[in-house]
Amino acid sequence: MSNTTEYFRKTFGWKSDSKTDAGFVFIKNNVRFSLLTPRLLRVEYNRKGIFTDEPTQSVINRSFDKPAFNLVEDGDRIIIITTKTIFKYDTAQKKMTGISLKGGKSLTEYESGNLKGTYRTLDMANGEREIGNGLMSVNGVAVIDDSKSLILNGDGTIGERMKTKDEYYFAYGHDYRGCLRDFFSLCGQVPLVPRYCLGNWWSRYKAYTQQEYIDLMEKFIEKEIPLTVATIDMDWHWVDVKERFGKTGEKKSFIPNTTDFILQGDGWTGYSWNTELFPDYKGFLRWLKEKNLRITVNLHPAQGIRFFEDMYEDVAKAMGVDPATKKRIPFDITDPKYVDAYFNLVHKPYEEDGVDFWWIDWQQGKNTKLKNLDPLWALNHYHTLANETGEKRPLILSRFAEVGSHRYPLGFSGDTHISWESLDFQPYFTNTAANIGYTWWSHDIGGHMMGSKDDELYTRWVQYGLYNPIMRLHSTSNEFMGKEPWKHNYQAEAVATDCLRQRHALIPYLYSMNYRTHRHCIALCEPMYYEYPEAAEAYEVKNQYFFGSELIVAPITRKMNPKTHLASTEVWLPEGRWTDIYTGAIYRGGQKITMYRGIESIPVLAKEGAIIPLSANDRDNSSDNPKDMILRIYRGNNTFELYEDDGISNEFKKGNFAITRYKIAEQSNTLTFNICPAEGNCSTVPARRNYTLVFEDVKAAKEISVKVNSKAANAEIRSTKGRVEITLKGISPKAAAEIIFSEFTPKANRDKKEAVIELVTKYQLSTSVKKLKYNSFLNDINGEIPVREECFRGPIEEVQKML
Repeated sequence: MSNTTEYFRKTFGWKSDSKTDAGFVFIKNNVRFSLLTPRLLRVEYNRKGIFTDEPTQSVINRSFDKPAFNLVEDGDRIIIITTKTIFKYDTAQKKMTGISLKGGKSLTEYESGNLKGTYRTLDMANGEREIGNGLMSVNGVAVIDDSKSLILNGDGTIGERMKTKDEYYFAYGHDYRGCLRDFFSLCGQVPLVPRYCLGNWWSRYKAYTQQEYIDLMEKFIEKEIPLTVATIDMDWHWVDVKERFGKTGEKKSFIPNTTDFILQGDGWTGYSWNTELFPDYKGFLRWLKEKNLRITVNLHPAQGIRFFEDMYEDVAKAMGVDPATKKRIPFDITDPKYVDAYFNLVHKPYEEDGVDFWWIDWQQGKNTKLKNLDPLWALNHYHTLANETGEKRPLILSRFAEVGSHRYPLGFSGDTHISWESLDFQPYFTNTAANIGYTWWSHDIGGHMMGSKDDELYTRWVQYGLYNPIMRLHSTSNEFMGKEPWKHNYQAEAVATDCLRQRHALIPYLYSMNYRTHRHCIALCEPMYYEYPEAAEAYEVKNQYFFGSELIVAPITRKMNPKTHLASTEVWLPEGRWTDIYTGAIYRGGQKITMYRGIESIPVLAKEGAIIPLSANDRDNSSDNPKDMILRIYRGNNTFELYEDDGISNEFKKGNFAITRYKIAEQSNTLTFNICPAEGNCSTVPARRNYTLVFEDVKAAKEISVKVNSKAANAEIRSTKGRVEITLKGISPKAAAEIIFSEFTPKANRDKKEAVIELVTKYQLSTSVKKLKYNSFLNDINGEIPVREECFRGPIEEVQKML
């Protein structure tokens, strides 16, 4: 085992053996082939026959399978035959001449059909932006070029690499999840992110005073809107540096040979707290922590360390510079001395004061002194290493820096325009990021800049944010762009407040999906074609996605019809029974439906058998494993695994976590639900837990049996709003509970005529016109709709397609 491999194991827990076993390696004409799986082949070419066995920025593990294969040599041609793929390569042409997949499909080019991946940033975007290729292709083959990736040394530093062509051929057909699983084996697991980051974040580019920020947090608390992360943007440090400190000697174009950068003023980079705004920053950080808030602080590191910074003298001496010269210490992420001073003298002291992690707001290009080293990637890498102290899990917030960036969550997508076009692009952008393994994008919910006041747009964005990997409200410094719910009209405030409370309640579900991503390589937001790769419709609904194992989400990203106050989105439902968790409408699968919703909700469909664990605490900032839980349960057959640990440390790597399984089984007219005894270490789980079990689509039953540890339990059973609720109190993590509904009555959709009447009643139209149109199809509600107007036709078609 190399030092590098040991480093990665100890630091990240990643399985890492960067050298492929010799039995799966073959060299001919200075081309080296390394067969990694039956469907994944690495091909390198170096004119001197010198190849790379060290980890690179993208790839850290090249020995995780031992596939059976046959090798055929035909002159300069090499044919590698596995159980699932045939690779044909011409070593004279240095070209992959053909790949044949199991089932007979053969390809000779590998670009077309790519389902795309993601992009570095959405800065300045007003709608769509072209995104890069991913691992998935409708044609079945994709290529990752690692030729420019640098070497990762055994101490975590970055080294140069011999010029080499280095390509990985992923020939997984339509097995998208299998492809992603092996990609993570190759490039490293997605880390288990801390629990607190799955709640609501407050963020704003604004020069708050210490008291203003405290007052704002108090207002969220007063209004019972929970937050878990407090973001302090760049005004935490001095920004008026010319006026305050005089000439700094800074040149605007401080990144050499760079064409891709955003020009910054002298005050963007800073490391000393603005004591006029924050007279007691340590006390301020302590106050936030006392309110159960984690803290991230914004960084723009490009201008280095200047003479007016509090730590300048120490940094200058560490760099061999006389502090009396006031010479700027330039940003140089390739210099080990600078990197050491940057973290140990600048950032670590602030982490000791209470900063939990850093928001790395790098926008100044891709060049450093080391060729092919992107400073964004280096910052993400080193900040992640530095943020993991003791047993604490690392976390950053930063932009995407190409393949392998999934190892450094979370992603910050940048400063988008406030527009319907920007909102409409974000679901697709987020979902396809899974195709390159990037599962933790965070967007400026509500948009960042430009645009006009639009409470409907804000509301729809917050509704999407509820079902986003990270729920982070943010905006620019304009006084009229605040994303506080109470800065919008009454309806928008009510819906946004409810969404933020729902998000907080969802943390048990989200954290279990977090573990599912880390352990089982399945993204939280996943394109529909992952589960249904052979269904053409799955590729057509680009904004629709699976949100974890239980839900399908179809965000509304278009304005409402002013007459009907409804907006629509096209939804494809796979076979089965699907229930909208907001409206209660039940749909049969196997069809496309244009769904219409008022401002109060978007389509969120629970699968049959869905089990959705929620915290009953949706009003305060605690993100701890909840003592009081609500389970929303839909009839069917399914098992859900609730994952719990301490939420922040690496103790889970030692097995210190608990998994509680919830099971639903439907047979004939009997429904059985089980809470299984927790498995694993229950030390972080409440000793007694109170459950409210909400059977969303069970109206009643002839008999309901409730037992705990095989004995009849004292449970509160009530029927309300067409569903059954059961409360169990004081349940031990090691207890087994069973609820049996005998001869139960399932909930059904409302009468279609009544549904249409309620729908049309709300239309802002002449009542006479509504009556006339309604009468025209009254006697044929299940048949053809004779009216042409979309405001009548579309919503009524949706009612017809309900079960």
